[in-house]
Order: sequence, then structure tokens, then C-alpha cells
Amino acid sequence: MDIRKIKKLIEMLQASDLNEIEIQEGEESVRISRGSTQPLEVKSTPVELQKANTLPESNDGPNIDSGSSIKSPIVGTFYRKPAPDKPPFVDIGSHVNAGDVVCIVEAMKMMNEIKSEFTGQVSAINVEDGAPVEFDQSLIVID
Repeated sequence: MDIRKIKKLIEMLQASDLNEIEIQEGEESVRISRGSTQPLEVKSTPVELQKANTLPESNDGPNIDSGSSIKSPIVGTFYRKPAPDKPPFVDIGSHVNAGDVVCIVEAMKMMNEIKSEFTGQVSAINVEDGAPVEFDQSLIVID
């Protein structure tokens, strides 16, 4: 693994709330973690929580989290389309199979295809196109 990639991972870890990053490329892998003897303290206001949890993509209906949620595996920028001039991967009401690409999360100029782990119908898209996303944030709900 290239040392520049490792340095970028260290910078990402320092700039995020994460305590550990583990990456595997083929047979090579690297784990970077930072230890802390102090407990983590989370501070947020109800307004911040509301912004983070309720960003409906369209006005087709309420944001329903009753199904299976596809979550972001990384911090980055959410994109519904493979390119600006292309149609979205999925819309509300679209049928998806496990393994289908449903969106892209860009991180460090790398486009990461996010695949569905579930088969079903898209009931909600929780993030606006081009919006930043956090690790483990719900992106799309499948019923």
C-alpha cells in the first residue's frame, strides 16, 4: 500500500470523529487507530439532531424508517446519479435487488458505489443529492 494513501487515511482519521480506520486492498491491509484515555462526550442540540435525521429527498410522502436502511459506510458526499447528465440509480418506488448499486458516496475524490444489501422497494431517500453524509447515516430505506 502506498505511503501517500496511509498518510491520507491518517489525515481523515484526525479530521473525523472516528477512533479507528481499517482498509484492505487485496492481500495488503492497514489499521490505524487512535487511543484516548478520556471518555468521548457527545454534545448536540435538538435542532442539530433534526437536521441530521430528517432530510427528505422529495415531497412524495413522509420519511419512513420502518424498512431496512442502507447506511453510509464512510464519511463523504452523497450522489444519486452516476453522472450529472444521467438518471438517478433509484427513485422512491423503484424495485432493487440485493447487490444493485443504489447511490455513490464520494470520499477523497474516490467514487464509492453503495450497493443494496436488501431486495425490495425504495420507500425513502433520506439525503439530498450532493449533501454531505456521516458514517453509518441512513441513506435509503428499502421495504
